Amino acid sequence: MIVSMRRAFIVARQADRKALLEALAHAGLVHIQPIDPAKAVAEEQTLGSLDRAARAIQVLGEHQPSGDRPALTAEQAADEALRIQREQAEAQARLGALHRQIDHLALWGDVQLDQFRQLEQAGVNVTFHSVPARQVSEVRADVVQVLSELPAKRVLVATVMRSGEAAMPEGTEPLPLPQRDRPTLRSEAAKIDQAIRQRQARLGELAHLHKDLQDWQNRLARRAQFGAAERSGLDNPDLYAIQGWVPQDQADGLSDAVRAAGVEAAVQTAPPTDEDIPPTLVRYPAWAKPISGLFDILGTLPGYREYDASPFFMIALPIFAAMLIGDAGYGLLFLLPLLFYRKMAASMGPAKVQLLVVFGGATVLWGMLTATYFGLTPENFANAGYAGLAQVMTAIAPLWDQNPETVRQMLIKLSFLIGTIHLTLAHLRKAAFLAPSQQALADVGWAIFLWGMLGLIWLLFFGKTEPMPVPMGLIYALLIVGGLMAVSFASPHRNLAKRLGLGLANSLLPFLGTFGDTMSYIRLMAVGLASYYIAAAFNNLGAQVAQAMTWGVGIVIVVLGHALNVGLAMIAIFAHGVRLNMLEFSSNAGIQWAGYSYKPFAVTTIEES
Repeated sequence: MIVSMRRAFIVARQADRKALLEALAHAGLVHIQPIDPAKAVAEEQTLGSLDRAARAIQVLGEHQPSGDRPALTAEQAADEALRIQREQAEAQARLGALHRQIDHLALWGDVQLDQFRQLEQAGVNVTFHSVPARQVSEVRADVVQVLSELPAKRVLVATVMRSGEAAMPEGTEPLPLPQRDRPTLRSEAAKIDQAIRQRQARLGELAHLHKDLQDWQNRLARRAQFGAAERSGLDNPDLYAIQGWVPQDQADGLSDAVRAAGVEAAVQTAPPTDEDIPPTLVRYPAWAKPISGLFDILGTLPGYREYDASPFFMIALPIFAAMLIGDAGYGLLFLLPLLFYRKMAASMGPAKVQLLVVFGGATVLWGMLTATYFGLTPENFANAGYAGLAQVMTAIAPLWDQNPETVRQMLIKLSFLIGTIHLTLAHLRKAAFLAPSQQALADVGWAIFLWGMLGLIWLLFFGKTEPMPVPMGLIYALLIVGGLMAVSFASPHRNLAKRLGLGLANSLLPFLGTFGDTMSYIRLMAVGLASYYIAAAFNNLGAQVAQAMTWGVGIVIVVLGHALNVGLAMIAIFAHGVRLNMLEFSSNAGIQWAGYSYKPFAVTTIEES
């Protein structure tokens, strides 16, 4: 249910501004709507500190506490952690550059430049050249020494002359000595590496203050929240005013909260006008609350003037998930969170864990109906000598058959039937929302038209192989009656020609879209069967490897294959199951998900900047 909102106006004396904001914060009822959104921001200093705190928490979160706990404030620890992070990045870049230089100087070995300077001072001139290998014999010098081979059939030659210059053959290229030698570079790299280790150790010490940094971040967040709220009001020398939104059933408590705080203020609430866009607050039915976990992940909310579709999602999505996963064994894996419910609920949120469990229960039931357990069917167990178990599996599996084509046809029919029911509920819910407007009859017409469209799709897929379950005359009647209602009531107008013209223009694309939307549900069959065939393929591959090599390798292949398949199933739930609800159902139900969340101004501790 989408909670009705009232616009709230609170006016107090300028001297009571702080007290008023504290009272509103502790009441936690008002979603503040800034009078001037450009001014409704916290101080730059607070935002800067908040950014530093977040980055420091991220840096220290990657290190385990070690060594002694530093005697620093959270702010000092954040500054030092960020400084170390910058220094580490610079040091790592410098170290990488040094290692590249060292590799580039491999040609020179570990010679030291000081040795050549000493020889030069003693009057011995050592030079190096790249000489074509076939012309080495043409080099003329006091000493000629080939040091190593070079690419392109060349060699490195060292020459020594006590006076004058060596005579070199044509094609020789001089190789000047490097600016720095490898031992010097290695020495610098070792010092940098030692400094990096020391800074890493210091980050381990600072990690002791991770909790202090989080507390500081929370205080800064509350300060930023208070500062933004303070700048959201109307400020003049005498009065201070705040406007916002409050749930209608809690509107009376706003005056009581302000009065209880000892603040003299005028409080007035009024229903929203047609131009207003209030925030959306959804109160889910207790049985449908797990679906809120999905909406939290997607970050979607219906608009304030739309309606809550969570009951429909809570029923349809587990069915879609079960058909897409399609395996009772995988369903048991989705039930594993029950063993660690408290820990998982604390980290993920209760709604998300409960939704996984619901998916698991629905998948187990579907897998039993289709007799599929980790890709194994009654046929596999019968072939393995467990005929009794195979009979039990078959007895509780009306959707299983030895003929894969029969199963495929059955699942296609079921997918189309589920899709038509799903879309029909969407139109009927929209009709209930629009009633008593004549446009509600248009959606009733669309619901009727859907069943006629199902008849046409049924004829397209199965008309040549089996008789139609209903007379063709009934299918045509559903299409004609539903289409006429959709056209006649889509755009109510006293002028009949204008009514029909506008209705037809607005209905042409939906007529085509109805076919596409219904066909879209065939993905339930296709993805579910694909999941089964992938599981069966890995079972067969593991068995073949086990026979050819060892059981250990075969088991690893089977386990990894099923893990991959479960991962693909999770993706399928979002790519297909969620899509059928958020796109096909929602578009037919008229839900645009254009809402923004109701977030009341509420803090537990107010710290003045």
